[in-house]
Amino acid sequence: MSAKNTKSVVALCRDCLTEVTQKQPVCAHCGSERMMSHPELGALTLAHIDCDAFYAAIEKRDDPSLADKPVLIGGGKRGVVSTACYVARKFGPRSAMPMYKALQMCPQAVVIKPNMAKYAEASRQVRAIFDSATPLVEPLSLDEAFLDLTGTTTLFQRSPAATLAWVAREIERQVRITVSIGLSYNKFLAKVASDLDKPRGFAVIGRNDAVSRLHDMPITRIPGVGPSLADRLKIDGFFKIGDLQSRPEEELALRYGETGAHLAHLARGQDSRRVHTERESKSISSETTFESDITAAAELRRQLWIQSERVSERLKKNELAGRSVALKLKTSKFKTISRHHRLQSPTQLAEMIFRAGEAMLLKEARGTPYRLIGIGVEDLCDAHLADQPDFFSDGPKHHAGIEKAMDAVRAKFGRKAIGKGRATKAK
Repeated sequence: MSAKNTKSVVALCRDCLTEVTQKQPVCAHCGSERMMSHPELGALTLAHIDCDAFYAAIEKRDDPSLADKPVLIGGGKRGVVSTACYVARKFGPRSAMPMYKALQMCPQAVVIKPNMAKYAEASRQVRAIFDSATPLVEPLSLDEAFLDLTGTTTLFQRSPAATLAWVAREIERQVRITVSIGLSYNKFLAKVASDLDKPRGFAVIGRNDAVSRLHDMPITRIPGVGPSLADRLKIDGFFKIGDLQSRPEEELALRYGETGAHLAHLARGQDSRRVHTERESKSISSETTFESDITAAAELRRQLWIQSERVSERLKKNELAGRSVALKLKTSKFKTISRHHRLQSPTQLAEMIFRAGEAMLLKEARGTPYRLIGIGVEDLCDAHLADQPDFFSDGPKHHAGIEKAMDAVRAKFGRKAIGKGRATKAK
């Protein structure tokens, strides 16, 4: 499916990422029944991703004997439930419930004290996968985030929906937990959608069906409608979001002030909030985990170039540059190696990023098998400071001209239309 035609995509195989323009129950390419469809699937770009029963999922991952057992993560009988796995939820326990009450409902549950260091490490792994899909990531907690995939179609030659399915697949492969995804055109609806098909779900709410999808949902689905406000709304006859939809914004604003106007907008699927990222003050990076370990320096260099191009594209898209380059390697035994290099001047060029990373890589590529490679640019600054002409060398200027020409060709004909030979795999 070409980047120009992704808006015509209406169905997607969540297993092999095949995109088609007609709804079908089974993937014609791989035979999977995990097909999803929506008339606006190829046009939506804003997502909310939530790890399924995150803490409990990590504990079950690390102890397979817990797989089919009800698990509660929390601080003992006097504490509260931090996470209840989906097996436990069948008996009634929920997050934030007093532990004693949860154990009354599910006395056979296995109670595990939280291991925050372990959860934080898994969260970092998940975040790295998010970052490899888009620089526009807004984390809400260790286990959930908003992602804006606007502009990624040209980069990956697939729709944002397909990239999200890839993200879910990579998290399952690398972190060995599942996530649920909500895709829409704003943050409120993306969050609502991510709760519709748990666990391991992928739900979509489009512009044309937002009002109808919200209509029968309880008012508590709206962010900020807690018990107190919900009770007040119910006294006034508002039980479902559809009840709010039936009243003019002016009436709700008169009754509830700014809160009323806010409720009116959300009830109609209107939310102008943007995805806010901390990336501006940190870094932009890209990494990949190999299907099998790589030892050969030539192949590691090729993979490094591919990631360098991706970082460069994101820097250019966000009008940023960086003053230092970071290389990340992970061995077959899961040992992480990090190396850093301070540049003489800021850059956003793939060539300059690659050269700095290559120098660090060649010191490490001495027969060690690696399962992951990543490259990042740190200490970010405005793009106008990048790749200034050097009095002693015209290198930056020369490479900037080449990449500008390549970017123009790719913008017109697609990412695969032109590239450097170092991206070609040796036969």
